[in-house]
Amino acid sequence: MLWKKQIPLAITFIMGLLLGIQYFVPHRISENFFQGYLDWAIVIGIFAAILSYISFYRVHGMRIKKKAPAWQYSVVAIVMSVTMALFGFIQGREEGMVFMNMYSYILVAIEGTMFSLLAFYISSAAYRAFRARSTQATALLLAAIIVMLGRVPLGESISFWHNIWPSLPTFTGIANWILNVPNMAAKRGMQLGIGLGIMMLSLKIILGIERSYMGSGD
Repeated sequence: MLWKKQIPLAITFIMGLLLGIQYFVPHRISENFFQGYLDWAIVIGIFAAILSYISFYRVHGMRIKKKAPAWQYSVVAIVMSVTMALFGFIQGREEGMVFMNMYSYILVAIEGTMFSLLAFYISSAAYRAFRARSTQATALLLAAIIVMLGRVPLGESISFWHNIWPSLPTFTGIANWILNVPNMAAKRGMQLGIGLGIMMLSLKIILGIERSYMGSGD
């Protein structure tokens, strides 16, 4: 039906316009409006969390029902989530309780394993990126080596020229210059591009051009 599309678009346009005005108008009325918006955002976030849990159990339940590949992990995910929720409600989240023990000795360990694996992926990507196949790749490789040497005590120790000409910077000084001058310039350019992209996407959503949040790109 038409109203199912028009009402969300109208709410998005009105709220986007009001919040945009509120940001640039430091007045008591606008501040009260923003505080009320934050209170409603918490309420909406609670309902969104409930929907996320429903979606979580629905997806994993369908995987178990269809015996999808690695469906056993879905069983573990459901059992562990229910167990942690029950112990959290019954015993609380104080130190030494079952909930905190499961969090500290299972969830934290899993997160540590994931980040450890991520380090190997980053190393592999860095190896492919730093291969000196062109002038730009060679410059990137040299800059990376200098920055890494400038971040460890070894770089300061092997800067032999600094003992002969104290006016010349060590690896640490060169690394700081790379990070604060060329790297900062590239970083600011990326931040400007990201900011402009966010602004354009926000305008497209407010004006109703981008409608993917409604479940369709129409």
